[in-house]
Amino acid sequence: MDAIAEGNVAVDPIRIGGAGLVVRDLAATLAFYRDVIGLDVVEAEQGRALLGAGGVGFLELLHRPDALPDDPREAGLFHTAFLLPSRGDLADWMTHAARHRVPLDGASDHAVSEAIYLSDPEGNGVEVYADRPRAAWVWDGDQVVMTTLRLDLDGLLAGRTAPGWRGAPARSRIGHVHLRVGDVARAVAFWAGEVGLDLVRALPAAAFLSSGGYHHHIAANVWQSAGAAARDPLRAGLAYVRLEMDGAARAVMDPWGTEIRLGPA
Repeated sequence: MDAIAEGNVAVDPIRIGGAGLVVRDLAATLAFYRDVIGLDVVEAEQGRALLGAGGVGFLELLHRPDALPDDPREAGLFHTAFLLPSRGDLADWMTHAARHRVPLDGASDHAVSEAIYLSDPEGNGVEVYADRPRAAWVWDGDQVVMTTLRLDLDGLLAGRTAPGWRGAPARSRIGHVHLRVGDVARAVAFWAGEVGLDLVRALPAAAFLSSGGYHHHIAANVWQSAGAAARDPLRAGLAYVRLEMDGAARAVMDPWGTEIRLGPA
């Protein structure tokens, strides 16, 4: 099935529907995703909050104040990547981040996208990005060409729009989730065999998988976590990843104990 493009946000046969994080400080983490990333609070109740955009919730925060801090050497979340509908939206968000002196971890030109990196108050990695048009992506056979070059911030900021940043636009979504795993080959076998994603980029210590010809919906790396065993369930961090796809709703566990929820939106 071909992807159906909606601006720079596409609906693929399998796509990220949401993610859940266990957090130790719900108030501080919620404030970050609301005020820094620009998400709306869609639902809030004791011990839980659901954030999103355009009335669609896609980031669930689960409060567990007694959880141990996340350990970046274990399997878990590398980053959650929030896809904005356009380059102008990314420029507006960058201006907002600079105005509020938001600490950033990096900024990269990946050829298929432009991305800015930061961390939430509990150390969970965050990416805010915009895709380049799919027609501009370069493929080498079944491998998409992605780079990690310095982002042209001046060029990006030249695309700022009026009236500027007013929070995440309605069509913002989680575009991909990047995972820390213990073994890349096992991760590829799981995501391709159990979920049905295609391997679209293979590196010695990382792999990128997608549906519908996207550059990646899931990435997995061992840059910090080579040889990691099953995740400690007492730690904060990634609780689950939800993928939207045809078929009955079901849940599976990846090789490191992360719940993967599959099914219709």
